[in-house]
Amino acid sequence: MARPKMPIGVQTFEKIVKDDWAYVDKTAVMHELANDTTVNFLSRPRRFGKSLMLTTLKSYFEGRDDLFKGLAAEKLEPSKENGGWQEHVVFHFDFNAGNYKSNGIAELHTRIRCVLKPIETKWEISVDSDDTYSGRFANAIKVAAEKSGRNVVILIDEYDKPLLQPIESGLDEPTALKDELRGFYSVLKSSDQYIRFAMLTGVTKFSKLSIFSDLNQLRDISFDKKYAAICGITQEELETNFAPEIETLAEENSLTYAETLQKLKDTYDGYDFTGAGRKVYNPFSTINVMADSKFKNYWFQSGTPTMLIREIVNTNFDVPDLENDVSETEDAIMNYRPGSDDIVPLLFQTGYLTIKSVSPVTNFFTLGFPNNEVRHGFYSALVRYFTDADYKIEQVYDDKKDF
Repeated sequence: MARPKMPIGVQTFEKIVKDDWAYVDKTAVMHELANDTTVNFLSRPRRFGKSLMLTTLKSYFEGRDDLFKGLAAEKLEPSKENGGWQEHVVFHFDFNAGNYKSNGIAELHTRIRCVLKPIETKWEISVDSDDTYSGRFANAIKVAAEKSGRNVVILIDEYDKPLLQPIESGLDEPTALKDELRGFYSVLKSSDQYIRFAMLTGVTKFSKLSIFSDLNQLRDISFDKKYAAICGITQEELETNFAPEIETLAEENSLTYAETLQKLKDTYDGYDFTGAGRKVYNPFSTINVMADSKFKNYWFQSGTPTMLIREIVNTNFDVPDLENDVSETEDAIMNYRPGSDDIVPLLFQTGYLTIKSVSPVTNFFTLGFPNNEVRHGFYSALVRYFTDADYKIEQVYDDKKDF
């Protein structure tokens, strides 16, 4: 029997299931999330499976029981005959797709319109030319809930992309765009009576955006131990789902099976997002190494951390401190403040640092590099920035003491 293909670049649950791509079953924890909470926020680094999580929730709330055959949620959810797999109207905003560098508000409106227009057409919702997008959003939620007979579901992928992209490009903080987003997200509070479930995901938690203070019903599950492994791959999931690929990886690299497991752990494991000690592998790097049978820095090579390097330079951050681990309070690492002299929260939220331990007395978090991929890639990026040289990863790691 042929092995499933590795879903590199595939982030849609329906496509993964229908086209027989490899899938690590996370539907049990997603089922718990969908039925235990209402309005949520989850922060995870880029390429950690947030988009796949949201499309899985989308299929669940659309009542697509046909896509969950053989998965954990099939056993947990009652049948349609017994009230399960109810179909809801789903607003699925994907802000990751836009380019917000030059005219961010116009691009934001385009992304919003792509979602609202089909819903407004289906439910015959009239729109006036002077209606604001936040007003259209609120009205669409209300009408769709009333006409469908069920409260709606709202999924927002990469809520912070419109703000992060200009900042990463070295532009001033987009104040007008921030105000526009604040008004848009505030609809989640004013429309609470019509919402069955809502989920916002992103890389950072902008403390200055104030949507989190405005949305007092929003639950931040980023540090919730129950959802520690909702994104990422645990050791058990790795060995259960990828045993044949690990065997091939061992053969291709002249390693034993045990040596291969250890190298995988050293290179791609080590992310603890909650301090609970439940570590996960980087899913992007994991599926790539299984597909290629070669150990490479896949995640780090998929994007250059230009904003991080610039912030390190601007704040005169003492890079060697990272090798000795650094300490922060929970509140500090949960909130990113643009322009702050403390860039440790940004390093944590973007995946370059992870929680190593938590003091039971002071509740201080000790953070450090999660694995060798991040450590080597991070120093490589610094060397290229300061020397304009393309060093080999091994050289960078050996020379890191010079920074």
